[in-house]
Amino acid sequence: MGCSGCRVRFNFGKALSKVSVFLTMVLIFTYFFYCLSGFCHSAPRTFYRQQTLDYDVLDGDRRVLDELRPPARLLPSANRTDAEQVDAQGELRPLSAKEGIQSSGMPVSNTFGTKRFPQAIIIGVKKGGTRALLEFLRIHPDVRAVGAEPHFFDRFYDRGLEWYRTLMPRTLDGQITMEKTPSYFVTKEAPGRVCTMNCQTKLIVVVRDPVTRAVSDYTQTLSKNPGLPSFQSLALKNSSNGLIDTSWSAVRIGLYAKHLENWLQHFPLSHFLFVSGERLVSDPAGEMGRVQDFLGLKRVVSDKHFYFNQTKGFPCLKKPEGSSRPRCLGKSKGRPHPNIPTEVLQRLRDFYRPFNHRFYQMSGQDFGWD
Repeated sequence: MGCSGCRVRFNFGKALSKVSVFLTMVLIFTYFFYCLSGFCHSAPRTFYRQQTLDYDVLDGDRRVLDELRPPARLLPSANRTDAEQVDAQGELRPLSAKEGIQSSGMPVSNTFGTKRFPQAIIIGVKKGGTRALLEFLRIHPDVRAVGAEPHFFDRFYDRGLEWYRTLMPRTLDGQITMEKTPSYFVTKEAPGRVCTMNCQTKLIVVVRDPVTRAVSDYTQTLSKNPGLPSFQSLALKNSSNGLIDTSWSAVRIGLYAKHLENWLQHFPLSHFLFVSGERLVSDPAGEMGRVQDFLGLKRVVSDKHFYFNQTKGFPCLKKPEGSSRPRCLGKSKGRPHPNIPTEVLQRLRDFYRPFNHRFYQMSGQDFGWD
């Protein structure tokens, strides 16, 4: 009788153990099914955590704009006017999870936050330091920016403002949406188009000694096309008379005063901030302080974020948010410049001098290039 009781207790315990294992397996499979259905990511996450900055990936020259194109169903209809596309707050209706386009890389639900037109745009100039400025700004928790250059106001304007807005990252109230496309500054139609979107847009222009900028521009092109003619043959119309060829884009971009005149027909000077590309290298925290003030942001980006990389010759980020390792801009930044004859560089300096002085007067800043 005692043995029978032992067997009963043993069988009961064994059965109870099997039931526990079964229930545990049911819970595990239920959890996996729950996650596979996408509900694990529905809870809001911390918005003030910036994504890890990998500058080799973020380099505008290596990003493909087509990856950001929304589905055809999101493009504006043919009978919709620009005025109908733009509302007073610049807000877009919340998209469904299937419609959402997560261009900012933020680890949040697609239905959280709002896609807005940029309140500030870095409009120029090429090879002035625009990529560095944008990546420094992305450290700030109240800045959300498109990584690639949208080129909307110069190349893709016919796709409509609604298409442009779908490229923007989602933001919360109090956060600033930004993008940067340096070719806007030299595009004749860009100022009017930006003003059509919002004439209150803040505009940032990163400028650099136009001679150094032209050489840097040439160096970048040469890296992609080794068979390019020499710098002097492109910069000069005729080597004997020394006339500068302003039809060459590397020279034309440096005529800052002429390009600014075009923008001032649509925007007051108070809407511009001119950032020194040289000071962005020598004193990044100081220039970033000016930028944050201009954007109405708290001064978060400071000296503690930077260190100077002797090899590359420009400042890098000590520890970008979300990363334990220092980060520098990609391999396309900081290339060694080719040797240019001194007399050619001097001719360029003489050519740019009156334009530089005019730009100093217009901007109210002496950048000391002469």
